[in-house]
Amino acid sequence: MLFTKAKLVVIVKSSLKKLRNLDKKLLEINVNERTITHKLAEYLQQNFPELNVDCEYNRFEGNATETKVKRLNLPTDNINWDDTEAKTIFPDIIVHKRGSRGKNILVIEVKKSSSTVPEVYDRNKLIAFTEDPYNYELGLFLKIGMEDSEDTMDWYSNGVRTLE
Repeated sequence: MLFTKAKLVVIVKSSLKKLRNLDKKLLEINVNERTITHKLAEYLQQNFPELNVDCEYNRFEGNATETKVKRLNLPTDNINWDDTEAKTIFPDIIVHKRGSRGKNILVIEVKKSSSTVPEVYDRNKLIAFTEDPYNYELGLFLKIGMEDSEDTMDWYSNGVRTLE
């Protein structure tokens, strides 16, 4: 692993601090999670100069000559295919190297603390993205509150939630 879990915790907390310092209004006016994840990804990118930080990235490089849309075998009965509720099958934020399957560092699913949408779908995505064939080293379920003290981080590795 290029980055330890401890190092990633520091990076995520630092990026959340920047989000609150520079873009607190987004949290105050309760904007869409996609807006928040985009800004958070910008601050995360500053810590990964050799890697790419992408939002809702939906490509999977199967091998050197094959690129296809990422697909997960998850229940689809609650998915709104018009995507007005952002129930997509690709992750909110990923830290990776485009074109390199060996450098899938971190996959993040974000929920606002004010969200009424069940967490189970996002958590199932993290389980799937930290298993074969995607093999992200770590997954993070990040619940963002109005204040630092309201944030929660649940980590996933090898398809299971890890304990601190």
